[in-house]
Amino acid sequence: MTAVDERVSRTAAADTTAGGRRRRSGVLLGVVAWIVGILFVLPVLWMILTSFHSETDAATNPPSVFAPLTVQGYANFFDGGASPWPPLLNSVTASVLSTALVLVFAIPAAYALSIKPVRKWTDVLFFFLSTKMLPVVAGLLPIYLIATTIGALDNIWLLIVLYTSMNLPIAVWMMRSFLAEVPVEILEAASMDGCSLLRTLRTIVMPIVLPGIAATSLICFIFSWNELLFARVLTATVAQTAPVFLTSFITSQGLFLAKVCAAAVVVSLPVLIAGFSAQDKLVQGLSLGAVK
Repeated sequence: MTAVDERVSRTAAADTTAGGRRRRSGVLLGVVAWIVGILFVLPVLWMILTSFHSETDAATNPPSVFAPLTVQGYANFFDGGASPWPPLLNSVTASVLSTALVLVFAIPAAYALSIKPVRKWTDVLFFFLSTKMLPVVAGLLPIYLIATTIGALDNIWLLIVLYTSMNLPIAVWMMRSFLAEVPVEILEAASMDGCSLLRTLRTIVMPIVLPGIAATSLICFIFSWNELLFARVLTATVAQTAPVFLTSFITSQGLFLAKVCAAAVVVSLPVLIAGFSAQDKLVQGLSLGAVK
C-alpha cells in the first residue's frame, strides 16, 4: 500500500469516527430534548387530568391517578355563584385592544430605529429596555393613587393603557430585529416610484415582516392575558379579568383543587388556541433573520 492510500484510509476512518460521534451526539441531544419537553408538559397534563376528577379524588395524598372521571369541576366553574363570562370578556377586550395599540405604536418606532435609523438609536433602544428593569410592584402604588385621583379604578380602559405601556418596549425590540431584515433595495425602489411612507409600510414592509408581526402579537397577547398583579389591585367586579376570577376559587375552607384546575384549563384555552392557530407564523417570525 502506498503512502497516498494510507492517508486516504486514515482520512476515511477519521470521517467515519466523526460521523459516528455526530450521530451519537444527535441521539443524546434528542433524548435530552424529549426529557425537557416532558418535564414542561407533565404539569399541564396533570392539571387537565385533575380537572376531570372529583374534589375528593383530587385531594387524595398520594394522588389518585386512575380515579373515576367527571366533569363536575367544569360544571361548578360555569354554573357557580358568579358567571365566568364577564371576566373572560374583559380579558379578551384588554388583551386584544392593548395588542392592537402596541402594534400601532411599535411598528413605526421600530421602522425609525432600523430602516430609517434616528440619531443615537442605540440609546433609544436602551431606554426602552430600561423601562422593564423597574419591578412592577414598585410602580403599583403610584399607579393606584393616580387611578384613584382620576376615577379610573375598576375600569377596563385603565388595564388597556397599562398593558400597552408594559408590552410596548418588548414589541419595539422584537419588531426592530424583524424590520432590520427587510432589504433596503426594495425600500429604495419604492421611494423612487413615489411611494409615501405609509404606503411603503402598508404594501411593502408589512407583508415581508408578517411572521414577525404575528410572533410579536402573540407574545403581547399572552403577557396581557396572564397579567394578574395590576388586574388584582386595580379592578373589583366590573373590570375583573379571568386570572383574577380564577383566584376567587381558592378558599380557606372546603376542597377546591378540581374546580381550580378546571378553571385554569378554561382560562388557558384562548392562549392555546391563539398559539396553535399562529404556530407557523410564530416559528417563521422567531427564526426570521437567524439564517443569512
